[in-house]
Amino acid sequence: MSGAECRTALVTGGAGFIGSHLIAALAQRFPHWRIINIDNLQRCSSLKNLRSVQASSSYTFIPGDICDPLFITHVFTTEHIDVVFHCAAETHVESSFVCPARFMRVNVDGTAILVRAALKAQVRRFIYISTDEVYGDSPAQPFDELSPQRPSNPYSASKAAAENIVMSYWIKHKFPAVITRSSNVYGPHQYHEKVIPRFLTLIQQQQKCTIQGSGLQSRHFLYVSDVTDAFLTVMEKGILGEIYNIGSSFEIPIIQLARELVKMKVKDVSCEALEDWLEFVEDRPVAELRYPMISQKLHRLGWRPKVMWKEGIRRTVQWYEENPNHWPVISDE
Repeated sequence: MSGAECRTALVTGGAGFIGSHLIAALAQRFPHWRIINIDNLQRCSSLKNLRSVQASSSYTFIPGDICDPLFITHVFTTEHIDVVFHCAAETHVESSFVCPARFMRVNVDGTAILVRAALKAQVRRFIYISTDEVYGDSPAQPFDELSPQRPSNPYSASKAAAENIVMSYWIKHKFPAVITRSSNVYGPHQYHEKVIPRFLTLIQQQQKCTIQGSGLQSRHFLYVSDVTDAFLTVMEKGILGEIYNIGSSFEIPIIQLARELVKMKVKDVSCEALEDWLEFVEDRPVAELRYPMISQKLHRLGWRPKVMWKEGIRRTVQWYEENPNHWPVISDE
């Protein structure tokens, strides 16, 4: 799909962390495109994330809920959408155990409503933003796109179910869908229910980093601009009906992540005092050790991560230091 033509791109959940970075990337890469953001502005979304594009005449924010079929139908029938990036989702794993029905409603029913409307509107491309968590846990072997789905919590189960809905429309209707599954994403603007901003915010408030279980579980991290680059690569070069892993080679145990962030934030902290900043709490009901992925399919399209961990975490820490009041004060959630 050529970026040279004038297009209208719809981003769902565009006031959230990844969605807002994606809108900024679209506006920079395709200044002649119209960009429409629909978001219902839940606690982890903020229009402050979109200050860089709010003055642009090509950007439009439409408040609304993807679970409202009348609203979604109206958007597609009036805005002439060419490309959809479906980022909107409930994503907090711990919350999914408390209220799984909400995750199924937003992530599954909302996706089904969106896909039906997009099919009727004959969009040119629909990119569904999924997660490495649909694979489940793998202590050893990395996942490729043919690995089976083995979700182990209500959040990942809802994302896997949504993927299956999207793919069923590709199989039955040749609906122009592409699915991405990414490693953990980090960077500026991220709400503090996620691990890196949570640790940074706790340290900034002179509180201990709360580590679930042993802290030996590890995660692969990708800087947010690398992920948005991957989305745009898939939009332009991805094969319809395919799934693309967006993986990272950088992996770190959560306990080591907490120690690194304390050392970055607390001046001259000793090794002994470092442990005083850590507090071990009850683990989540199902704990996965790691989600390693192979991203060769995406590499063949020309994508590679550009922001290495040292630089990405430096930018992230700096942003949280400069924007301490961007999100409300952290509380037990």
